[in-house]
Amino acid sequence: MTNTRDIGHWIDGKPFTGTASVTAPVTNPATGQITGQVRMADVADVRTAIDAATAAFPSWRDTSLAKRTAILFRFRELLNARKPELAAVITAEHGKVLSDALGEVTRGQEVVEFACGIPYLLEGRYTENASTGVDAYTVRAPLGPVAIISPFNFPAMVPMWFFPLAIAAGNTVVLKPSEKDPSASLWLAQLWAEAGLPPGVFNVVQGDKTAVDELLVNPAVKAVSFVGSTPVAQYVYSTATAAGKRVQALGGAKNHAVILPDADLDLAADAMVNAGFGSAGERCMAISVAVAVGDVADELVAKIAARTRRLRVGDGLAEADMGPLVTAAHRDNVRGYVESAEADGATLVVDGRDVAADDGGTDIDVSQGFWLGPTLVDHVTPDMSVYRDEIFGPVLSVVRVETYDQALELVNANPYGNGTAIFTNDGGAARRFQNEVEVGMVGINVPIPVPMAYYSFGGWKNSLFGDTHAHGSEGVRFFTRAKAITSRWLDPSHGGVNLGFPQNT
Repeated sequence: MTNTRDIGHWIDGKPFTGTASVTAPVTNPATGQITGQVRMADVADVRTAIDAATAAFPSWRDTSLAKRTAILFRFRELLNARKPELAAVITAEHGKVLSDALGEVTRGQEVVEFACGIPYLLEGRYTENASTGVDAYTVRAPLGPVAIISPFNFPAMVPMWFFPLAIAAGNTVVLKPSEKDPSASLWLAQLWAEAGLPPGVFNVVQGDKTAVDELLVNPAVKAVSFVGSTPVAQYVYSTATAAGKRVQALGGAKNHAVILPDADLDLAADAMVNAGFGSAGERCMAISVAVAVGDVADELVAKIAARTRRLRVGDGLAEADMGPLVTAAHRDNVRGYVESAEADGATLVVDGRDVAADDGGTDIDVSQGFWLGPTLVDHVTPDMSVYRDEIFGPVLSVVRVETYDQALELVNANPYGNGTAIFTNDGGAARRFQNEVEVGMVGINVPIPVPMAYYSFGGWKNSLFGDTHAHGSEGVRFFTRAKAITSRWLDPSHGGVNLGFPQNT
């Protein structure tokens, strides 16, 4: 505790301590050591950030697209040069292995690169002489201050789904990151300052529900982007829309992968391990259910198990395949699902509860880390809690069905609709699946179908509240609103008084 860092906020272009005295511990999940105390904003602190964003908005809105784009390009170049530095910050607080953290930053950078094309993305329409001497045109106008509330599992990538487009379009931002891994957001704020972003355009407030609630109801905040669990997404959506705000709230997931009898089982087994256990399963796009169709289940499970047993679990800064879970409480919660599956009669093919963590030869004491190894559970049925709930941990369930139709029915009956995948060598089956499945993002022989930045990211059903997905053209539309303008430039004689409804002539 004596060497812990004081982690504060970033408001109006500089670090901000705030008035609140409440803090929360930040840990290194690999060691269990408390490495920092993050300051939890009170209402006054959040209002200070909102006031800074409000004051900065008029000037930033009126900044030319050329200057905005130049700052975005500088931010992109700085980020590209220093990605390993940000990845290390993420690993130290989240626990994911360094290569995974670097991948997260790279995927976030893709949205920055997409936002660099904002002059084209904001193009309006123009009609000359729509009526005699009258021109009509549309522009995309920024909203004002917007809030981003992001989760612990992607402390860099998820905020970067939103703030590059928000800022490029002329909005100002207040980001509320997870209190579990708050330092990446401050690192990004400093990078924006180095890129030349004016003070107040990008602000960071640390905190919990107190901070969130103020962002949801404060009238100066015009829109809210959220990623997290479904219950919280529902709360964010209902609260913020009731306050008159535009909202995109991305919720939870229970992603299925359907493996048909004609699939390449080696490819499918590799994919299940990668998508099920990468980042310790703490991904909203993780595959948590493998649906084995027909007679492939025994061979598929054997192949997954063989690969799973070879995984090395350890400190993310060392040579490991999978790191720890983010907190001890979360680790214990995931363990509870494994115990429940066993009690419900499922088969624990690989049990990760007694995993021995590897320090990677670093002599770092990992004995108190938040460890749970990759766990493979077979003969799972839809009535089991290990199937019903979003576990957000390294637990892969195998459900056995006889036919494609049964697999499709299983996926479509699930209340979540974030991502799904199908593994097959039959193009007709794949095309039928992409048409019939009720899920927002579909992979064909691709286990984690996260779209590129120029396509939208978002699910269906209880995985999304609101009409607009993240990034892509939908992101541009979310952070702007249309303004239709009708213009006439004539001589001083305007034709006299006429109370009739305007007509085009």
